[in-house]
Amino acid sequence: MSQYSDYLDEIETRKEQGLSPKPIDDGALVEKIIEQIKDTGHPHRADSLQHLIYNTLPGTTSAAGAKATFLKSIIVGEVTVEEISPEFAFELLSHMKGGPSVDVLLDVALGDKQDIAVQAGEVLKTQVFLYEADTDRLKAAYEAGNKIAADLLESYSKAEFFTKLPDVDEEIQVVTYIAAEGDISTDLLSPGNQAHSRSDRELHGKCLISEAAQKEIEALKLQHPDKRVMLVAEKGTMGVGSSRMSGVNNVALWTGKQASPYVPFVNFAPVVAGTNGISPIFLTTVGVTGGIGVDLKNWVKKLDEDGKSILNNDGNPILEQRYSVETGTVLTINTKKKKLYSADGSEELVDMAGSFTPQKMEFMKAGGSYAIVFGKKLQTFACETLGIELKSAFAPAKEVSHEGQGLTAVEKIFNANARGATPGKVLHAGSDVRAKVNIVGSQDTTGLMTSQELEAMAATVLSPSVDGAYQSGCHTASVWDLKAQANTPRLMAFMHKFGLITARDPKDVYHAMTDVIHKVLNDITVDDWAIIIGGDSHTRMSKGVAFGADSGTVALALATGEATMPIPESVKVTFKGEMAPHMDFRDVVHATQAQMLAQHGDNVFQGRIIEVHIGTLLADQAFTFTDWTAEMKAKASICISNDDTLIESLEIAKSRIKIMIEKGMDNDVQMLQGLIDIADKRIDEIRSGEKPALRPDDNAKYFAEVVVDLDQIVEPMIADPDVNNADVSKRYTHDTIRPISYYAAEKKVDLGFVGSCMVHKGDIKIVAQMLRNLEDEYGKVEFKAPLVVAAPTYNIVDELKEEGDWAILQKYSGFEFDDLFPKQTARTEYENILYLERPGCNLCMGNQEKAAKGDTVLATSTRLFQGRVVADSETKKGESLLGSTPVVVLSAILGRTPTLEEYKVAVEGIDLTKFAPPMEVPGTARSVHF
Repeated sequence: MSQYSDYLDEIETRKEQGLSPKPIDDGALVEKIIEQIKDTGHPHRADSLQHLIYNTLPGTTSAAGAKATFLKSIIVGEVTVEEISPEFAFELLSHMKGGPSVDVLLDVALGDKQDIAVQAGEVLKTQVFLYEADTDRLKAAYEAGNKIAADLLESYSKAEFFTKLPDVDEEIQVVTYIAAEGDISTDLLSPGNQAHSRSDRELHGKCLISEAAQKEIEALKLQHPDKRVMLVAEKGTMGVGSSRMSGVNNVALWTGKQASPYVPFVNFAPVVAGTNGISPIFLTTVGVTGGIGVDLKNWVKKLDEDGKSILNNDGNPILEQRYSVETGTVLTINTKKKKLYSADGSEELVDMAGSFTPQKMEFMKAGGSYAIVFGKKLQTFACETLGIELKSAFAPAKEVSHEGQGLTAVEKIFNANARGATPGKVLHAGSDVRAKVNIVGSQDTTGLMTSQELEAMAATVLSPSVDGAYQSGCHTASVWDLKAQANTPRLMAFMHKFGLITARDPKDVYHAMTDVIHKVLNDITVDDWAIIIGGDSHTRMSKGVAFGADSGTVALALATGEATMPIPESVKVTFKGEMAPHMDFRDVVHATQAQMLAQHGDNVFQGRIIEVHIGTLLADQAFTFTDWTAEMKAKASICISNDDTLIESLEIAKSRIKIMIEKGMDNDVQMLQGLIDIADKRIDEIRSGEKPALRPDDNAKYFAEVVVDLDQIVEPMIADPDVNNADVSKRYTHDTIRPISYYAAEKKVDLGFVGSCMVHKGDIKIVAQMLRNLEDEYGKVEFKAPLVVAAPTYNIVDELKEEGDWAILQKYSGFEFDDLFPKQTARTEYENILYLERPGCNLCMGNQEKAAKGDTVLATSTRLFQGRVVADSETKKGESLLGSTPVVVLSAILGRTPTLEEYKVAVEGIDLTKFAPPMEVPGTARSVHF
């Protein structure tokens, strides 16, 4: 009884928290429950039936295996349970998605008992999550003359698992709920400080927006039982920042539809909207769940008689409202006409053609994108096995090809990695492509969700076509608390078994590595033609093209080695002029943003590829640029490098992969050694001239072009969240870029942070050299505000120790991380000293460490969202301003922003990241905005 008793105790504890019993994933517990069901006089029999039927997780969990085996025993007549007839057992199996359930169904369908074999075959016709082991059994049975197998294959060849599903409703009525005004970060939907609970969907659902908002949403549902609640970002973009599946899961939990009556807290089909649409990576996640994303365009720029924007006193365009979406507004979505209408359908409000492409309509019909991916593979398998022509039941992939037009860098990569496209056809932006994925990364606050997704789609092993896959530990690196101790080893064990390289060894053979995920992915990406998928919005590489993705898309990439998406448009970024010696490359990043907005008025980067012609910068430094592009709402970024620069970057990557091998991190298939082999091959191709570094064609077409004038960058700049802007929609964006002179050396700084993925080894060396400079100038260095320094990787710390820089940091530090005795509680108070924190995300993630409420933080990180790095106090809004490493260090020492003169003294003689544009004649490509 002990295991079941423990479960009962947990149920009581959860009841006190207002929670239902936790869904069961443990096979041993299910075995105990089954024993109690078989005992007709058992006092817990009724509850045990409820737990088995309604509260056992499907897929490849051990619980699903025990449940499937028990249901089989009922079907074949070995066990009789009054409440579960054989027919009901088949129904339960049909909701278990795959893995053990499909195995059981195949056992019965291919068995000797004809009556139940036919029933099992009918259930199998509705299933799509079949893997090679399943299809191999089916093929062998068909070749042996089994009639059920032949019938199944015929059904699969017609894709009846999809075609017999109900069509999407022609009209969907929604009632609006404004979640916030301005851009909505996924932190509002799934706060980073609650990341530990993401795999417990009901518990995590409690953190959506606020308790008051949840009550308001529930009230709307009661008032409008026949309508769906549409979550709205008024005057902003929905879902900026991270791609988190947990954010969409939470929205679906409160506003979506239940996926299965036998699977608790798994909902799908949310409806989300934004005045400025949906963030690209968030929209991908909405598609994973078969949801609808609406670009409202309900606020537009007010124009004068000449069609030019009318500006307010701040120089910003005045907006006027085309129609209202205030909370409680009823609207009608017509999926056939692809329009949004007023409640009665009399007034057309906005075109929704982009929301209802043939592919998105398929996702909605199938209940999500996974079923479509697997369905296509299953139909192809059936047709090949039967030897008949494939007549796809699915919408053909959109193939856009412009004769005589060259290719951008991203178009070249997608053409090289395309699967299933028309042979010989050149694909341009707008084409839908099934693409091979080379590198996949999973991070630790979404990893347990990814493991759940893998279990749900019945995947058990990494796709052999993936070159490299890595599971990080960086998002929970700063505090080894009870939550991390419970979740991290479990996650690493699962991913290690699945076939990934893991940051922690489940057997504790090698030292845990908490390096920032995208830094590791940047090192293990050893081909500039690679496609990378990572479970973090900052999955932006300096080699290849990388896409931040939700936990489900990561799971799909791990299981299938593929990703499906349209080829995005590109914006070309080039540089002219020369950097002033006192400027840092982070200022080039900010200048790119500011000059782009000045040149184009609108954010032309949003939803597109930023193709940055950075040429002469090595991978680490170039990564500073590509990493930042996530905050400009870009789909991804591609770094165009010179041949020699790329070779040197690949050699650096090889050296770091070798360190991982030396630590004992390679796996049974020697994945890391395989990456070194790929790098060697690529280096040989570049040196021989056989395949130079990736470059776009001269006659490629771009959506827009941005030319960054380095001569205009004369003083350091800060990205300011502008927390007190009268226009709420202007707060917490990355669009407000200010020179330090704006603050007149009067802006108080409460805490400085040098860390996260936006810094590299050079940044930490800058900290050390500034301390030396200031020590020489003033005799000693005193901090008037705390300075937190977190190197992104261990190898950086090791190299700094060897080169003597770590010693000066230690001299001024009041705290230095110790892996033998890691912090078990988060810091809540800071002294005016230097803190040397464990490599990882630290303050940038906001799930463990935070600044004090109401602080003004100056950081090198990328996050200025409300509440992320610093929460508001009762009297003051927290601010997370973003700047270069020198500005952050000096501000912490001074306790305020510096003057330009103070800054120049502090960086005198320091070799800041130098950058000069490649001395090449620009290509002849021109954009519509040039």
